[in-house]
Amino acid sequence: MLLFKDAILGLVASVQLSLNDMVAIGDWIAMPKYGADGDVIDVTLHTVKVQNWDKTITTIPSYALVSDSFKNWRGMDESGGRRIKRSLNLDMNSVHFSKAKDLDRYEKFQSITDYIKTTRQEVSAYNAEHKVDASELVNGRNMTNLGTFRAYMKAYLQAHPKIHQEMTLLVRHLQPTEHGLPFEIYVFSNDQDWINYEDIQADIFDHMLAVIPEFGLRVFQAPSGHDLRSLKE
Repeated sequence: MLLFKDAILGLVASVQLSLNDMVAIGDWIAMPKYGADGDVIDVTLHTVKVQNWDKTITTIPSYALVSDSFKNWRGMDESGGRRIKRSLNLDMNSVHFSKAKDLDRYEKFQSITDYIKTTRQEVSAYNAEHKVDASELVNGRNMTNLGTFRAYMKAYLQAHPKIHQEMTLLVRHLQPTEHGLPFEIYVFSNDQDWINYEDIQADIFDHMLAVIPEFGLRVFQAPSGHDLRSLKE
């Protein structure tokens, strides 16, 4: 039994992998324990060979794929989408209520023109119904630059030709920290190719970084040497 231990384990594992359709040639799998992250190029009775993204080859014992955990990305390929989940930290000191002149300007942003008009009407109707003292923005309901920016990014993503509109599309805040307010994009691209996926993700965040100041918001960034030198000047 000891002599044929590896052969027996390999045989049993090979049958399990095949019957349960756990891994097949062409699948992208990730198994950090063995340093594997790439495409399966060969499946034998005893081993599974993975060509990693750096073109190295990792050989994994078949039984390890049954006894240990690994990630198979086949489900992503079959779904037709690839997840984009990334956030930027916003400076919470830049969040404020939007004044009428701000809203007039936001209304010119075509993707949220209808949103601004509709929301302004709803806010005005609510405040009138509850006899709110409009001389102070803290009274009643009022729009904020952060809420408007969130609506803008959602509209931007809903109109983006490379975003899968039938899968989860979220623009949300995460738990605030000492590094600011995480503003997260959680969507799926409809192009799964690695290079194209990275381009799509970069384009979204390029646009987001450029448009944030238009809403009076600031990205949180730890002071750099340049910032400290500027204080002395």
